[in-house]
Amino acid sequence: AIKTLVKKNFIVIAVGGGGIPVVRKNNKIIGVEAVIDKDLASQILATSINADEMLILTNVQYVYLNYGKRDQRALRRISLRKIEKYYEEGQFPPGSMGPKILASIRFIKSGGKRVIISSIDKAYKAFKGETGTEIYPG
Repeated sequence: AIKTLVKKNFIVIAVGGGGIPVVRKNNKIIGVEAVIDKDLASQILATSINADEMLILTNVQYVYLNYGKRDQRALRRISLRKIEKYYEEGQFPPGSMGPKILASIRFIKSGGKRVIISSIDKAYKAFKGETGTEIYPG
């Protein structure tokens, strides 16, 4: 259904929070205790439909280095190589910006052309390149 909508030029909003994690066991679907990360699940969906771009919405307008510190700095446009370096240095905490950055890295490495991370109230402007953090191959 999602591929059909995308082919017809619809913007698809999917893989939000909620739902019950399940697995197939002995040809039955059973609920399991698990946490499904929506950012990583979004990356898997985007990659599986061969999306060129992925928009990740959060509660801040930009990805920041040294977030919450006196020397915090907004990242506006950054290469995969640089964002990977910052990720490996621990700049983006797990349970916060970390999964969003990891999903972005995986998406670009899987052939994606661009990831935009911004706040929901700036989504349209971010997608047009007017705000937010853009991550690109390179």
